[in-house]
Amino acid sequence: MIKKRLLDLLKEEKKYIYSQVIWKYLQFICRVLIIYMITGLLMDILSDSNRVYWGGMVNNYMLPISIMALIRFFAFKMEARDAFLASADIKKTLRKKVYEKLLSLGISYKKYISKAELTQISTEGVEQLEVYFGKYLSQLIYSISAPVVLFIILLRANVKSSIVLFVMVPLLPLSIFAVQTIANKLLGKYWEKYANLSDSFLNSVEGLTTLKIYSRDEERARVLDEEAEGFRKITMKVLIMQLNSIIVMDTFSYGGAAVGIAVALSEFFKGKTTLQGTLMIILLSAEFFLPLRKLGSYFHIALNGMAASDRIFRFLDIPEEEEKNADVDLNDLNFKITELSFTYDEGKSEALKNINLDFKSGTFLSVVGRSGCGKSTLAKILTGENKNYQGSIKIGNVELSDISSKRLAELFTYCTYNSYIFKGTIRENLLLGDTAATEVAMYEALQKVRLYDFVKRNKEGLDFKISEKASNLSGGQRQRLAIARALLHDTPFYIFDEAASNVDIESEECIMNAFKALCPQKTVIFISHRIKNTIDSDMIIMLRDGEVIETGTYKELDKLGYEFHDLAVQQLELESYGNGKRREREEKLDDSIELETMDESFEGGERHE
Repeated sequence: MIKKRLLDLLKEEKKYIYSQVIWKYLQFICRVLIIYMITGLLMDILSDSNRVYWGGMVNNYMLPISIMALIRFFAFKMEARDAFLASADIKKTLRKKVYEKLLSLGISYKKYISKAELTQISTEGVEQLEVYFGKYLSQLIYSISAPVVLFIILLRANVKSSIVLFVMVPLLPLSIFAVQTIANKLLGKYWEKYANLSDSFLNSVEGLTTLKIYSRDEERARVLDEEAEGFRKITMKVLIMQLNSIIVMDTFSYGGAAVGIAVALSEFFKGKTTLQGTLMIILLSAEFFLPLRKLGSYFHIALNGMAASDRIFRFLDIPEEEEKNADVDLNDLNFKITELSFTYDEGKSEALKNINLDFKSGTFLSVVGRSGCGKSTLAKILTGENKNYQGSIKIGNVELSDISSKRLAELFTYCTYNSYIFKGTIRENLLLGDTAATEVAMYEALQKVRLYDFVKRNKEGLDFKISEKASNLSGGQRQRLAIARALLHDTPFYIFDEAASNVDIESEECIMNAFKALCPQKTVIFISHRIKNTIDSDMIIMLRDGEVIETGTYKELDKLGYEFHDLAVQQLELESYGNGKRREREEKLDDSIELETMDESFEGGERHE
């Protein structure tokens, strides 16, 4: 069982495979010599030879046997070392390839593989190949050739016994390959169920709060139990298959050795072989089968690694975009969008339809519209996450689709309402935006998003420890930290997609000022559902059902009196209503407090009188 594509990954690792074979043969030779000396010693004892005295026994037998044992031990340690080096190198190579593939796919990788499966193949999937490269390949080479060498050695002892043992050897690999077809199908199902269970588990953990809110945690637990039971059953089938194959291999291994021993004894009683030759055959008969038996024990683990490698190669084979060398002239960053359309799935309605836009660099552009109108879809097209759009998007004279993902990342900073905050420190998260940022620059960015006081209040300052998924920060703090990080990332274009949606009114005002301050040096594309935040925009684009229905400044669109105006009025009325209700509650609360105070004063006066 050799997969050529896996072998093609071997470069420096090949020397470790070959060196393992050499160490195995050295152990094998030492074992044969030790047995030869032991049988020679027995023959001398039986024949009452003069060689069997203490000094002669030490010099002729014990010393050479000890030396052979030490050499064999050294060879065993060297084999283990080379096995480790081979597996460590190949694991590093595979993980590097998975990482490079992720980089080449960019932020669009999520369309092809789930987070759970990606984690699985790059960790446990790669680990499963450790046995294949560290032990299986060298054992395969050794197992094929070792019986031939042993056959040649034992021919001098007895031809018939050697032939019988040699002829029975192929029965063992045949039994191994007989189960390979069944094992391949079984392990394919095993990894599929494993990946599905991992996806469901990760999804359930991430959505546990939501499940609790809607009292659906028990229902989801039952679903997970069913999937776990399916995985348990397929695991048991794999184990049963492995156990049965081991029984078959042991039957052929020890049965074959027993047949060889029986023939050797028969030949000895017929006087056709010497006692020493018979003892050699008896003691070495198992060596015809043990290498292949050991190979069989690695076989199932290696087969599991093969199934894992199929999933790894399926990910590595995801078609990549052609190499794109088009670059943007930083002196010409004007945008021209012509007849832009986009569909997520063929046959479904278009998310964007025939959009035509033209705006200059240094513009503060606002994109507004009701939920589901295509605002975020447009942002993801510009950043390269949504590919295969129809129409044309040009930055200067360069088509967006001709720019590489890496270059797009250097041109655009994309900040959303749920930008990820990493476990670590505030400093480490900010340095993601600019690795060369000074503390002064970091504090300035935090000041712009009203997070400066929070950081300064903590003794750790910028080294304040952030928990996993920033669970020790509020939703608003997480969002403001993400915006501060984005502000440190110096790029020609900034896209803020509902980036200030979870912050308080005072912070929102400061953040909007920070966004506006980026212009006219930078181009800002601001996506928001709040019309109020678009007042100072150079241009506003109103979307509905994926189409641009209005464009202009706030005053121009408000004067038109169409959908933008209606949406602005609705939001203003809602805010006024909310503010009125808030004032009403505050007034009632103040009246209540005043009455309580008067009651207390009256009761106190009564007591005083």
